[in-house]
Amino acid sequence: MSSVNPSRSGTPVFPEVPAFFPSLDTAAVRGPEPDEWCSSLVTPLVQTTTYVQRGLGNHKGHAYSRVSNPTVDALERQLGALESAPPAVTFSSGLAAETALVLALLKAGDHAVVGAGCYGGTVRLFRQIFANLGIDATFVETADAANVTDAITPRTRLVFVETPSNPTLTLTDVQAVARAVKAVRADITVVVDNTFLTPVLLRPLDLGADVVVYSTTKHIEGHSAALGGAVTSRDERFLERLRFIRKATGGIQTPWHAWLTLRGIKTLPLRIRQQSRNALRIARWLQSRPEVARVLYPGLDSFPQRDLARRLHGELHGGVVAFELVGGVPAGESLLNRVRLCALVEHVGSVETLLTHPATMTHADVPREQRLAAGITDGLVRLSVGLEDPGDVIDDLDQALGARDRDVLGPAVTTSAQRSTEGQPWVATA
Repeated sequence: MSSVNPSRSGTPVFPEVPAFFPSLDTAAVRGPEPDEWCSSLVTPLVQTTTYVQRGLGNHKGHAYSRVSNPTVDALERQLGALESAPPAVTFSSGLAAETALVLALLKAGDHAVVGAGCYGGTVRLFRQIFANLGIDATFVETADAANVTDAITPRTRLVFVETPSNPTLTLTDVQAVARAVKAVRADITVVVDNTFLTPVLLRPLDLGADVVVYSTTKHIEGHSAALGGAVTSRDERFLERLRFIRKATGGIQTPWHAWLTLRGIKTLPLRIRQQSRNALRIARWLQSRPEVARVLYPGLDSFPQRDLARRLHGELHGGVVAFELVGGVPAGESLLNRVRLCALVEHVGSVETLLTHPATMTHADVPREQRLAAGITDGLVRLSVGLEDPGDVIDDLDQALGARDRDVLGPAVTTSAQRSTEGQPWVATA
């Protein structure tokens, strides 16, 4: 896949990106130009299924909202602007975006190399849906680019990585992987799931990736109010192919959720930077506690890929922390059942602080051997840090850890832990 509209300097230039935006922060707040109908400062919500045509084939660019919608278009221009790219293609969810992406790139007999630590829903798609369509996948640890290139076969058409991985936060050097893959074969498409960092902290297209995919449900919308997914690229032909597949399969973003996501983007840079600062403070506190066996966060000096984290993200590393308690599953369950401020949910990236147990929630459909090989143990807890005072979050975790000390060996906990090791989740999985 190749960039379009190159400037004389070799940097892609896209007229859709307003030239007067001096920074990503300004682009996030200001967004698309005021609409031509009434010049409203806030992008209007156009909630309609269809559009009146003045004559046969004579319309203002929209005919049916399964194909396009003015509010959805505004969101797509906004997302593209954040990555110096043409308008993105948005979908009803992140998994809908990934499904359309694979349909646009692969066919029966093709092969994909996929990060072993990717979101559980991505693994489920490749293992239980695409495999039935004749699309094979090999799962590898993408932290080492050699693992990726070693897995490439003559049938490989796609390399799909997530960085940081979900939930262990293992980093992938996007530039190293993209260069290594292209050195093997230039026609392999490199896709990066950038949901955790967003364009504020990482821009994979600048590092050699061909395509970036997002669950906009997470940090981009940021308020737990709207489902959505998006695909960005600088290859306009690929984006047109993706739009055709969306039209044919009907997975477009709804106008209402697009409008909510546009509103969320206005504060995205402020939110994710503050969440990163809060996450580092909480991660350092967790690391100081004797009840905690290990803490995974790229901002910690103890993080195995600390140097790579600094090179990729600078000093801000996102709002997600993973940790495991001494005592494994029983200790983790006690903590999750005792928190008061932190919410136990299957979600990440909200203004509220959220806790998740990946083994039985987000990654329950991942085969146990693959999950353990990726570092997702039965006792691992994922903490998505919000915008509350981090001291209040620490106080909540502190009281929950104290409660754990009192009852971690109780009969109810032991029984539940046994159920967990037998593969029966604590809660329903998404």
